[in-house]
Amino acid sequence: MTVLSVRHITTYTYAKPVRFGDHRVMFRPRDSYDQRLITSDLRIDPEPRRLRWLHDVFGNCVVVASFGAPAARLCFDAGIVLDHTPSNAPDFSIEDYARTYPFTYGSEEMPDLGRLIERQYLDPEHTVDRWVRQFLQKGRETDTAKLLMTITYAIKESFTYSSRHERGTQDPITTLGTRKGTCRDFAVLMIEAARALGLAARFVSGYLHVPTREGESHRGGGNTHAWCQVYLPGAGWVEFDPTNGIVGNRDLIRVAVGRDPRQAIPLSGTYFGDAADFKGMVVSVEVGHAKPPRPEAGGTKPHDVDVGVSGRPAAA
Repeated sequence: MTVLSVRHITTYTYAKPVRFGDHRVMFRPRDSYDQRLITSDLRIDPEPRRLRWLHDVFGNCVVVASFGAPAARLCFDAGIVLDHTPSNAPDFSIEDYARTYPFTYGSEEMPDLGRLIERQYLDPEHTVDRWVRQFLQKGRETDTAKLLMTITYAIKESFTYSSRHERGTQDPITTLGTRKGTCRDFAVLMIEAARALGLAARFVSGYLHVPTREGESHRGGGNTHAWCQVYLPGAGWVEFDPTNGIVGNRDLIRVAVGRDPRQAIPLSGTYFGDAADFKGMVVSVEVGHAKPPRPEAGGTKPHDVDVGVSGRPAAA
């Protein structure tokens, strides 16, 4: 049992009090067989007038905060503890027909995977197509798992990680041309490369556990992180982090998935005021080991514990 803790703080500051529109928050990790939420606490200052919980079209857990009085500072402070089961080595239990590329998804899966195979970025010169096809075995079938792992490692080894705090993601052609980008840029490049091969892929946002500060370390720690998943028959959605060359969920904490990066933004919202009123945004993310919780008397499971969000609940 590996228990990880996450502290995620995002603070906006303004030159004078401004009014806030709704803010959409996706900080709560997705519960699954390999990561189980133990506690989740979100404190918002100033206190929201109303909170509304929902699951979006991808099953992501979202809370929408509505505010009343103006303020010159807005802070979201999340504390998370979860049971994380790492996969140290990729285990591709792929159906026999999909073990080598090319293959075709089954008729029952295609209606649901179709939009996740469609390309999202223009590629008039087929730049992405040419780049990804260099990893295919010419004249013969290519091992599917090895193909995707090779693409993952190629991005890690051949591209330079460069943090960028501006919103948005650069298109894959720019990433290929500059050979540098952020974790979200590398995720989008791999997604588009997989889609160019006819594979279903989606964007993932979440957190990265950096296990050591000595020697070679993961890139992208201290902030929210992004990677991708590719759907493989028999194995399901498999994690690929091209920023760090991670295959499987090792050190990755999933929070949100989406067809497009804009559907998995951790925090978004609006304010009413002049553009010059905005002074800046500071994001701090700390991920580390936590002590496993002890079951309470009477046999209560630690996974049943869940602390809610501070603020007034939405009206029933």
